[in-house]
Amino acid sequence: MRIGQLYMISKHSCEQSGGGEGVEVVRNEPDNHPKYGAGQLTEKRIYLSSKLPSWVKAFVPRFFYVTEKAWNFYPYTITEYSVSFLPKFSIRIETRFENNNGDNDNVFGDKPTPAENVCFLDILSDPIPEKHYKESEDLSLWQSSKTGRGPLEKGWRDRHKPVMCSYKRVECSFEVYGFQTRTEEFIHRNIRDILLVGHRQAVAWIDEWHGLCLEEVREYERTMQEKTNSKVKFSQNSTDSGLVPRPAFSRSISVTDERSLKKMGVTTAAVPDPSHVTHSPIRLNSTPE
Repeated sequence: MRIGQLYMISKHSCEQSGGGEGVEVVRNEPDNHPKYGAGQLTEKRIYLSSKLPSWVKAFVPRFFYVTEKAWNFYPYTITEYSVSFLPKFSIRIETRFENNNGDNDNVFGDKPTPAENVCFLDILSDPIPEKHYKESEDLSLWQSSKTGRGPLEKGWRDRHKPVMCSYKRVECSFEVYGFQTRTEEFIHRNIRDILLVGHRQAVAWIDEWHGLCLEEVREYERTMQEKTNSKVKFSQNSTDSGLVPRPAFSRSISVTDERSLKKMGVTTAAVPDPSHVTHSPIRLNSTPE
């Protein structure tokens, strides 16, 4: 699964990039941690403006990116997300891979997660957004020619061998009054969808990565990162050069929005004569493969 994870992330990122949006890899280099040992550090910029709901677009610039930093000390990884102009926004995901079907209730070794905060994701039966569905990635239809595995059937998690579970502890914070609950729910929901789709793909693409050694998949990763970066930069350069019409970068802001932005730590321009302005009234656990 170490090979499958690296392959899936590289291919998925390339598929999702284009039109000025997607994933740009800034660095990908070896790293050494005093506790977890040798691993890999990656830093990426994720451009996703058009994928945001309208209520989120109300308080973010039209063009921006999310910074992702990931430390891969397989079978343990740490991934953190931040946005420079939103200092009170953060996402942290810890991952541990184990050879079981998701029955370890204290996988991170500190304290068990309360049952009500645990979400089991089933790559066979859990629904995914319709836009992400592909028949070739439907694991009820999939069969591997290299391994003879598949298709998966109801109850597979308890019967199938070998089986591995990807445990995720997701912590997100957006400490802004009026937006916190809605934003954090939006983040958890989207992370759930991304994890579900990604792990379905890792299994569905097994014939593409099965048998590769670590150096071979690292070479594939480098090739795909160059391709992905080119797709993102070409689209952005086309936009900047006028080949693609770029809307004016402007945004109206109400007094209420400005106060919210100041709570986020964002510097805003002074609003002239405000008297004339009308005021407006989880850990994700267990993606078994």
